[in-house]
Parts: sequence; C-alpha cells; structure tokens
Amino acid sequence: MSHFAILNLPTYDDTRGALTVLEKALPFEVVRSYWIYGADGQTRGGHRHTYTRQALVAVSGKVTMYMNDGVTEETLVLDHPSKCLLVEPKDWHTMSFADNAVLLVMSSHPYNRGEYIDTPYERPAND
Repeated sequence: MSHFAILNLPTYDDTRGALTVLEKALPFEVVRSYWIYGADGQTRGGHRHTYTRQALVAVSGKVTMYMNDGVTEETLVLDHPSKCLLVEPKDWHTMSFADNAVLLVMSSHPYNRGEYIDTPYERPAND
C-alpha cells in the first residue's frame, strides 16, 4: 500500500472497449488541465507547490513517479488510465516518461510560477 493517495477510478469494460470516469472523484475543483507527451525517456517536474493540488493520470503508457513529502519517499508507477495519483502541495515530485507515454495533469489552481518550490527536501545527515 502506498503512503501517497492513488485513486482507482471507476472503469467499465465490455466488448467495445473501456470507459473510465472521473466524475466527483477528486477532492478539489479542477481549474487547469494539461497533458505532457513526447517526453520519451525524459524526467520532468522536480518541484513542489505552495498551495496547488494536482491529480495525475497516465492516459497512455507508463510514467514513473518519485514522490517525497519530507517524511516519506516512494517511487510509484502510473501505467493504467484508471489509476489517478493525488499530488498534494507538500509533495516533491518528478515524473520519468517511458516511450509514448501521455500524462494528464489536473490542477486546483491556475499556473503561477511564483508558488513553485524548487528546493528539494534535505536528506537526514545519517543517510
């Protein structure tokens, strides 16, 4: 079980394919959505936020997430469009993209570069 919140979104499968629903599933109102693609083999992110919450879904392919909330570090894999990772403002995160991956990001606030925190958490001295 992950320390970080992963929602398993309702998904309906039949012979015609699958449909995943994101209705009333997030603990915040989405005011900004964007997707990242063409980042084959790249790592992006490397920050946390002052107040923005995010929900991330790999709608295609695989994205490996490194998460650190200052207490717990964990690496998670988003590899199915029914898995949604909640990223809280305190969560330092990086995203590593497999070939052809597409990551949908839904944010609680509009873009504001001023609320990004680019300094990672310090590791304890005994590490």
